Amino acid sequence: MAVHAVPRFARAQTYPDRPVRMIVPYAPGGPTDVITRLLAQKLAEHLGKQFFVENVGGGGGNNGMGRAAKAVPDGYTLLVVNPSYVINPTLYDRVPYEFEKDFDPVTLAVATTLVLTVHPSVPARTVEELVVLIKAHPAKYSYASPGTGTPGHLVGEQFRLSLGLDLVHVPFNSAGLAVGAAVAGHTPICFASPSPAAQQVVDGRLRGLAVTSKARSQALPDVPTMAEAGYPGIAGDNWQAVVVPSGTPREIVALLHREIVQIIALQERLAALGFEPVASTPEEFARRARAESETWARVIQASNIKAR
Repeated sequence: MAVHAVPRFARAQTYPDRPVRMIVPYAPGGPTDVITRLLAQKLAEHLGKQFFVENVGGGGGNNGMGRAAKAVPDGYTLLVVNPSYVINPTLYDRVPYEFEKDFDPVTLAVATTLVLTVHPSVPARTVEELVVLIKAHPAKYSYASPGTGTPGHLVGEQFRLSLGLDLVHVPFNSAGLAVGAAVAGHTPICFASPSPAAQQVVDGRLRGLAVTSKARSQALPDVPTMAEAGYPGIAGDNWQAVVVPSGTPREIVALLHREIVQIIALQERLAALGFEPVASTPEEFARRARAESETWARVIQASNIKAR
């Protein structure tokens, strides 16, 4: 890890005095990009300087996260991440960062649950019925996810492993494509976020069996949680969090946290975009990141998943 000398207090007192870069380690248009642009606009309005988004895609997010890890820790580089931040160190043989050493957490800003859906032709109206059906027909059923190593894939593998199911994973390149395949009946089961799936459930093109978060989704209030369905061990969600290079002055981290929490609290658009507000403390996000890293590492290793 690179060590940079930063005059903490002088910089913190005048921050920001120039534009601030917000790195998104994925292509434009996805959930991380959407929430980053919302935050950038509001942070600029609140703090009086431009916050601009830089998309650094490639390597499953590793390229952008590696670039941010090498940035000077002066508060002028922020990184906005999703669970790949804690998944990739196990999923890939090598990654250009160590999340606990190279970054300081600011906040887990928002979260999005995952929803287990089935095509209406599947004769299962509950998770229990689906488990019985899959066990009665080994190797017959497959499930779609937004891609290898995504939360949808890992929760699907958690479902398969913990219940001893003979279930084939079919990865797609986005949640929209995965849901589309389920709607068409090509992959009759799907684990994906509500944003592409909720309207399909409302319209009857898919049947929602459960969401994988602790609480029900605002987008699908009639769909039970996995715990309510009798499977509390199947849990996980997608989230968007803000971190900064390790060593960023604490005063700047505190300022960014305070501003982002205020922005999240006032954003009525979040539910429409499929996000649930969280606005955690830095310490809460650090604990969650460590716990999820351990959880998903066990699933990845048990399923022998490797990024291609």
